[in-house]
Amino acid sequence: MPSPTPLPRPTNEQIAALPPYEALPLSRIQVLSQPEQLAAAEQALRAAVHVGFDTESKPVFAAGAPQTGPHVVQFATVDQAFIVQLATPGLEAFLAAVIESDEIVKVGFGLSSDRPLLQRRLGLRLGQSIDLSHSVRRLGYQQAVGLKTAVAIVLGRRLPKSRKVTTSNWASPTLSPQQLQYAANDAHASLLIHRALQGPAL
Repeated sequence: MPSPTPLPRPTNEQIAALPPYEALPLSRIQVLSQPEQLAAAEQALRAAVHVGFDTESKPVFAAGAPQTGPHVVQFATVDQAFIVQLATPGLEAFLAAVIESDEIVKVGFGLSSDRPLLQRRLGLRLGQSIDLSHSVRRLGYQQAVGLKTAVAIVLGRRLPKSRKVTTSNWASPTLSPQQLQYAANDAHASLLIHRALQGPAL
């Protein structure tokens, strides 16, 4: 039998016509720094089992310049997101407990590129995880699909991806509200896509 014709990816115009993604409000996005915050966040992530996951790195504009990221790691449950700035002291045990865990399943896009960065920057192995770019591709698309396109395909929503925020300074000591929202969206949308692909059981 001939192979089925790959599905066409939605165009930019089609994505722009979709309703906006229903993002977490800033009140549900927490930047972790205090021991009590870390304990509560780890408890919430362990209870969720499947959590949205992503990283952000300060962009490198000079050819051949080394990548020093990631500078931010973000996790999300259905109703909250946790932002971790790697320059903040005292987070090592929390990061190891969550990132290397095989009980907390990290779901996200492009995880193959995150693995070596986490190993180099933090010395951590990415534990149990699911790369959703391949999961969405298996719906019938010829190539791996990124987050923005996957949100359109699976959730029927338009996820804003500001280039200004994408290329902003993620190593800044204080992240802007726009950066916090962007980082949370990446992890939160990944989790919602995973849940939608798994069906009503989740």
